[in-house]
Amino acid sequence: MVSFLKIYKFFLHGLLKVAAGLTPQTIEIEPGTVMNVWVPTQTQTTTKTKKPAVVFLHGFGFDGILTWQFQALALAKDYSVYVPDFLFFGGSVTDKSERSVEFQAECMAKMLRKLGVEKCTLVGLSYGGMVGFKMAEMFPELVESVVVTCSVMALTESITRDGLDRIGFSSWPDYLLPVNVKGVDTLLQVACYSFPKLPNWIYQDILEGNNNYRKEKVEMLTALVISDKEFTIPCYHQVN
Repeated sequence: MVSFLKIYKFFLHGLLKVAAGLTPQTIEIEPGTVMNVWVPTQTQTTTKTKKPAVVFLHGFGFDGILTWQFQALALAKDYSVYVPDFLFFGGSVTDKSERSVEFQAECMAKMLRKLGVEKCTLVGLSYGGMVGFKMAEMFPELVESVVVTCSVMALTESITRDGLDRIGFSSWPDYLLPVNVKGVDTLLQVACYSFPKLPNWIYQDILEGNNNYRKEKVEMLTALVISDKEFTIPCYHQVN
């Protein structure tokens, strides 16, 4: 069967290149670690007056450009838009065993510096929000401001217990990495509330795409949860 997502992404990628002036690049962070990111075209990034940089950080549902496609198309005229894939999503991968949010934040910062980004605004969704908070804490000279939705500063044991109890799951992998089409439907319904019912073949397509690097994603979700005693509110240096 022809993949619906592959066909959709083919046309979406063409639209992004033509209408938004964005192109995908693969950036080597260090040997064994590469990240895929949609960036402004070369002519846009070398203009005398650079546009403000906005970096979109996705959650566990889809890769970067599928998550932020509408925002990228809407903002590319006035901003230098960057849409990366986190490690083990899209075209990003590492042979390192590190799975922490700190490692994701460090790789993101290194990637942006390699692209010549000196300061930026981060826009994070869910997991992307946690990485965004960590980047703001670790790299205040890079991150000017952070916009976050559907996220927390850190996923503590108490937040995990209460959150999972509310949605009726025993672990974050059980919820965010479903193993069948019913699980995909449930994930979309819980995450998006009144999400419209889709045909099962679309759910199957989403399931197959999201199960790439499943082992590594489970390790990432496991590494996210920290004890309540470990968490302290960071001191952010960004101006409110």
